[in-house]
Amino acid sequence: MDPAQPAAENYANPKTCLFHVLFKGAALAFYILSALFFDNFVIIFVVTVLLAALDFWVVKNVSGRILVGLRWWNEINDLGESVWKFESLDQESLARMNKKDSWLFWWSLYLTAAAWIILGIFSLIRFQADYLLVVAVCLSLSIANIVGFTKCRKDAKKQFQQFASQTLASQFTSTIQSAFSVV
Repeated sequence: MDPAQPAAENYANPKTCLFHVLFKGAALAFYILSALFFDNFVIIFVVTVLLAALDFWVVKNVSGRILVGLRWWNEINDLGESVWKFESLDQESLARMNKKDSWLFWWSLYLTAAAWIILGIFSLIRFQADYLLVVAVCLSLSIANIVGFTKCRKDAKKQFQQFASQTLASQFTSTIQSAFSVV
């Protein structure tokens, strides 16, 4: 290796990355391969949805926090209204997040949803409404994470912009004050 070349960045959290991808792959693989081994739709439905639910939970509560520093949830307030809550690390910490971890997080989210859409199209073409139900459940869990984390990322950017403008405004104010205090 050439010492002048920078070292390639490795995954900062390889175990988290593994589990981030593991349940996605397991749900997709089980759904695709189950027809070869099982003739029972109930088993296919339950196991596939269970794996997709495990994936949803791991992404929402573990890998989202560790790989991209974001977390989202939805709660019902006292008025009975649904309220989205977003949480992110501070901007300095977000800037230090591992690029490979982040890349794996976002691309695997989008590619999994795309794979479920393709499988849904195959179910439609083959007129398999029951398998379309499995795909719809798995796709809805996948899309929920995409929407939640996308909103969370936008909220984090908005918070950073507000922080930056407040910092600039206070810096400007202190500069003006110090200029007039000299005079």
